[in-house]
Amino acid sequence: MHKVYTNIIQIAGDVITVEAEAIGYMEIAEVTARRGISLAQVIRIDGKKVSLQVFAGSRGISTGDRVRFLGHSMRVSSGDDLLGRIFNGSGIPLDRGPALSNNLIDIGGPAVNPVKRIIPNKMIRTGIPMIDVFNSLVESQKLPVFSIAGEPYNELLARIAVQAEVDIIILGGMGLKYDDYLFFRDILKEQGAISRCVFFIHTAADPVVECLLVPDISLAVAENFALAGKRVLVLLTDMTNFSDALKEISITMEQVPSNRGYPGDLYSQLASRYEKAVDFDNAGSITILSATTMPGDDVTHPVPDNTGYITEGQFYLKGGVIEPFGSLSRLKQQVNGKTRSDHRAIMDTMIQLFSDYRSVLEKQSMGFQMSLWDKKLLKYGKLFEEKMMSLKVNIPLEQALDLGWQIMSDCFSPEETGIKRSIIEEYWPKS
Repeated sequence: MHKVYTNIIQIAGDVITVEAEAIGYMEIAEVTARRGISLAQVIRIDGKKVSLQVFAGSRGISTGDRVRFLGHSMRVSSGDDLLGRIFNGSGIPLDRGPALSNNLIDIGGPAVNPVKRIIPNKMIRTGIPMIDVFNSLVESQKLPVFSIAGEPYNELLARIAVQAEVDIIILGGMGLKYDDYLFFRDILKEQGAISRCVFFIHTAADPVVECLLVPDISLAVAENFALAGKRVLVLLTDMTNFSDALKEISITMEQVPSNRGYPGDLYSQLASRYEKAVDFDNAGSITILSATTMPGDDVTHPVPDNTGYITEGQFYLKGGVIEPFGSLSRLKQQVNGKTRSDHRAIMDTMIQLFSDYRSVLEKQSMGFQMSLWDKKLLKYGKLFEEKMMSLKVNIPLEQALDLGWQIMSDCFSPEETGIKRSIIEEYWPKS
């Protein structure tokens, strides 16, 4: 029998406080009010005082209403029945399909035991040259996409969802505009990828607590698929909205704020989610890509700043392209030596030449006379921006490498690239 309490002693925002005993952190309760039954989650325990965040908000709840603790944390259905479905942050269907109650699993569990992990060693191809060639995405990696409001980071995630060579895509949307939610849904339907996707969507109009549940519910489902041998890619957007929801709850709970009002445990909150990325020994994997907007384009803002200490690199999306300087995949060396023998040579040489091109642009802006070498670099830089950096380019890795050789041969002689002669002889365009 689950205990029922009727002594709600405080209602502050969407948080209610009751006096109860033998209650666990993150435990779920049912709050019965005049409007019906609402779910709530334990977010703080102080002696006998138990604080709960009400999913649907506290409007309509009075101090005499009944609170029944269920004895377990939040649960979600798992398995193949979820594929092609769209749910909110509480796991309730948004697609008019049936509610699911089979194969229930707890959310918010600990990260995987390191003994069960293997060293990441497999590349995930995306069809985007700035990722595949220069900062390869590795299976079980955790990478944020640092951006600012207005940049096409959701379009980038949607394209990766369509083209990534994985088995399952799980999209966790936090604080999404309704148009963004429809964009993800429609583009994946049009491209025939919806059948391998699961959506957990929290819009800006939904209760704050559902925003906090989205990463946990997405990663719990991903882990269940990965244990069944599936390669799972989890796309989270936007982790800054998740962090802002944490800040809102901490203010309601009257916690002492840290940097810019964020809770002092922001790092731990983010790390507990990102560390779910894993490549299982004798099973599947979880790879995490997360959009993280930077207010004021400030990388020292607490959210990107803490994220950078946890993740294995980052993609900088700026001016509608993935910026080559600042973007980094720390695990790319694990895989790009296994693709094609010229991959690393192309990667290193083209970035070095593009850096020289950026320096020439500065010289040109200051009115310096352009040398023959400078003119070659100007031609090369424009071709690189048009044919490599543009997110409109959509080609396989091998074709992107061949394109890199073609761009260099259009601008330089083989000797001017500084690439080893043996690689030049094998790959330099014969024409």
